[in-house]
Amino acid sequence: MNRIVSRLRPFGETVFATMTARAVEHGAINLGQGFPDTDGPARMLEIAREEIAAGNNQYGPGRGLPELRAAVARQQERRYGLHYDPTTEVLVTVGATEAITATVLGLVEPGSEVIVTEPYYDAYAAAIALAGATRVSVPLRADGATWALDGAAIRAAVTDRTALIILNNPHNPTGSVFTPEQLQSLADVVVEFDLPVLSDEVYEYLVFDGLSHTPLASLPGMRERTVTVSSAAKTFNATGWKTGWALASPELLDAVVGAKQFLTYVGATPFQPAVAHALDNEEPWVADMVAGLQSNRDRLTEALRAAGFQVHHSPGSYYVVADISSLGHADAAKFCLDLPEHIGVAAIPVQAFCDDTEPWRTKVRFAFCKRPEIMEEAVERLRGFAAGR
Repeated sequence: MNRIVSRLRPFGETVFATMTARAVEHGAINLGQGFPDTDGPARMLEIAREEIAAGNNQYGPGRGLPELRAAVARQQERRYGLHYDPTTEVLVTVGATEAITATVLGLVEPGSEVIVTEPYYDAYAAAIALAGATRVSVPLRADGATWALDGAAIRAAVTDRTALIILNNPHNPTGSVFTPEQLQSLADVVVEFDLPVLSDEVYEYLVFDGLSHTPLASLPGMRERTVTVSSAAKTFNATGWKTGWALASPELLDAVVGAKQFLTYVGATPFQPAVAHALDNEEPWVADMVAGLQSNRDRLTEALRAAGFQVHHSPGSYYVVADISSLGHADAAKFCLDLPEHIGVAAIPVQAFCDDTEPWRTKVRFAFCKRPEIMEEAVERLRGFAAGR
């Protein structure tokens, strides 16, 4: 008998697990799951080892080590001109996913509604279900070769039951980077209805083509209404460290802390000084890493186009979205299940991130966050796909 609670029954094996298993089965290059295959800054890694050897292996403060909270606050001031009090407005979490879940659990009552932009990261849906709330999906608007926020559609989705809006920028899975004007259209709605927003900005550094990231909290009226989430995972190639953070006014952050303290209590102690060092000192390393990602994106985009895919523009994140309809395929889920066996590359169907799958049923997400030699091999396999189709 399936004893899982009803609100979690829709969430079986994740699409990432399914496609990763297919990649392993067929020896395919896994461009499905978005994690890097290289380590972060050398000194950051050394500090973690030093902290473990020095005995810094027990519980730290519930809100995180003061040195990491201070480093997060300095990063926000330095990059965006946003001032946060590290004592009352910064919380260290076990990755961004815990920050997201704790925010939803702390701010959303059962029976209320949470607006998400579609496609959405699957953890949002699970967190909303855990809170006993209803997910309301608002699709992104096609905008040339990428996608944009639709402020009018978000406004139309607000009801007297709306408790929270969730934003992801830069966006997973589309690779979109929302402009200040688009973000302002969301901010206008938020201020008008006095709603809180969870702004997932884990890809904040991964922006290409000379563009820059605009934090939602930097817009007028948004500092006091926004819980901003980020992490060391995508910035410093440390996905396994599960070290993230949330920033917000005390009124909002206390609600997040109230839930977080009963999820994991505290994060991994020895990694926190290492991440603090990286935030303060390793931005040149990050800039080099981002340049490499942009080169990977360009090579992958070129190969996909040569193979006959229609490729959407990706100004940020780890991902390129390609359309398979130009190849005569109509079902991205089936296409992605077959791809590891046929050409030895794994990808993810974008419809896995949607409630209304129809507009996305021919869209496939490829990750480009692997070593250049791995990406080159993937490109060669895609060339073989082009020759054999």
